[in-house]
Amino acid sequence: MTITDSVRSALEVDDKVESHLNPPGSFAVSDNPVPTGREEIWRFTPLKRLRGLHADAEFNRSTTSCTWNSQAGVRVEGVIGDEARALRGISGLVPNTRFAARVLAEVPTSLLIDVPAESELADPIVVELVGEDATNTEAGHVAMRFGAHSKAIVVINHAGSASMAAVVEIVVGEGADVTVVSIQDWADDAVHLAHHQALVGRDATYKHAAISFGGDVVRMDANVTYDGPGGSAELLGLYFADAGQHIEHRIFADHNAPRTKSNAIYKGALQGEKAHTVWVGNVLIRKVAEGIETFEENRNLILTDGCHADSIPNLEIETGDIAGAGHASATARFDDNQLFYLQSRGISEKESQRLVVHGFFNDLIRKVGVPSIEARLLATVEAELAKNVLKEDR
Repeated sequence: MTITDSVRSALEVDDKVESHLNPPGSFAVSDNPVPTGREEIWRFTPLKRLRGLHADAEFNRSTTSCTWNSQAGVRVEGVIGDEARALRGISGLVPNTRFAARVLAEVPTSLLIDVPAESELADPIVVELVGEDATNTEAGHVAMRFGAHSKAIVVINHAGSASMAAVVEIVVGEGADVTVVSIQDWADDAVHLAHHQALVGRDATYKHAAISFGGDVVRMDANVTYDGPGGSAELLGLYFADAGQHIEHRIFADHNAPRTKSNAIYKGALQGEKAHTVWVGNVLIRKVAEGIETFEENRNLILTDGCHADSIPNLEIETGDIAGAGHASATARFDDNQLFYLQSRGISEKESQRLVVHGFFNDLIRKVGVPSIEARLLATVEAELAKNVLKEDR
């Protein structure tokens, strides 16, 4: 495991190594106990539905196909042996969950995406993961390296049936401009347990979009730390939970360098009996992180009865010299005033509801910044609405 001196010194300031928002970690699997559900970071997750991925289920030979498009000058390939082992922890990740520690210790291969310095990719790198067997528990590790002053977009698409534990590590070089989009559009029987960790370089710009529609249980942690001052991270999330689905997103923005920025916006909609979403936003501002700016926002729209949304923003501030910090959270049903306005102009109730939902998501979808993805998301939102809210109109 490698970690830069600047990150190490920030983590060790005043002998306070970790925040209570993000428990201490270890590469040793034995140091990460099997969760019971009473732990703060696991209390919302339905452990019995994870098929043992959180514990000691065997990581079998993968039945999920993995393909990608080629880009001139970019290395995208599976690596093994010493090269794969050298990639474990390149983002500064020290796993604090058993599944992440097991992935780093037990998975023999890594998918490496290596973008050279100064490169500017005209098209996104798209990785397609398509599962074939939800009864097969498997795991994977992805390492992305973006050289200084490079500009690139990476999209990871998840589809089909699978039970997968995954760790994705992202290193954004100095002055680089990087977007990573992870789309969880699994079949209804899939389970996905993932940890994404990014290290953002000096004056670099990083955007991460987590988009979850399918799957029986999807839980994703999206974390970010900084490798120097001036780095900026935008953490976006969009999710739509149907009956019986559990979709859980957690972020941790660790401001361990001065004049860094983070902005998190997650929006979700719920419909159907026992649809459950969880969003936990954790931001730590360390003593060394003077002059930082951060804001986190979560909005949930309840479309039918029988749904439940948990939303918990957290801020831990260790310095008074900050440019700004705040958070917002709201969970509500359709806005009666918006519906009345639309219906008073001759629009039907169902069409009014459809327009309100699209309006709820549209500003966030535009922030993704990938036109092909934006069009796909609008179509997916429409398909989700047809399952319940617009069902009577079909």
